[in-house]
Amino acid sequence: MARVTVEDCIDKVDNRFELVLLASHRARQISQGSHITIDRDNDKNPVVALREIADETLSPDDLKEDLIHSLQKHVEVDEPEPDAAAVSLAIANGEAEEDDAPENVNFDQMTEEDLLAGIEGLVPPEKNDDY
Repeated sequence: MARVTVEDCIDKVDNRFELVLLASHRARQISQGSHITIDRDNDKNPVVALREIADETLSPDDLKEDLIHSLQKHVEVDEPEPDAAAVSLAIANGEAEEDDAPENVNFDQMTEEDLLAGIEGLVPPEKNDDY
């Protein structure tokens, strides 16, 4: 390939594997029509990408962030859940809809006697030779 160009890039990106990832990502961007920051000089896209990294017209950190962003399928956003008191206050003031309110969940209450009676009514499982 372009040995001189690769050796110029090693000063900017220490890891050769990372350099290959960044240059290939940039070459794909150029293939998709991205604006190049240097003269092409009849070079192919990978060489142009390496020359951009070597000439520091593109920051390797920016390329790395762009590469990571392009590979992400789902970006999680940590949004705090609405506080129940804040939602009920907003509903009272007419600032929120009723659908925003958390549903009141009622669980069946069982006394200790009912629990013991239920346990006593259980039938033990049959024994199999498989166990």
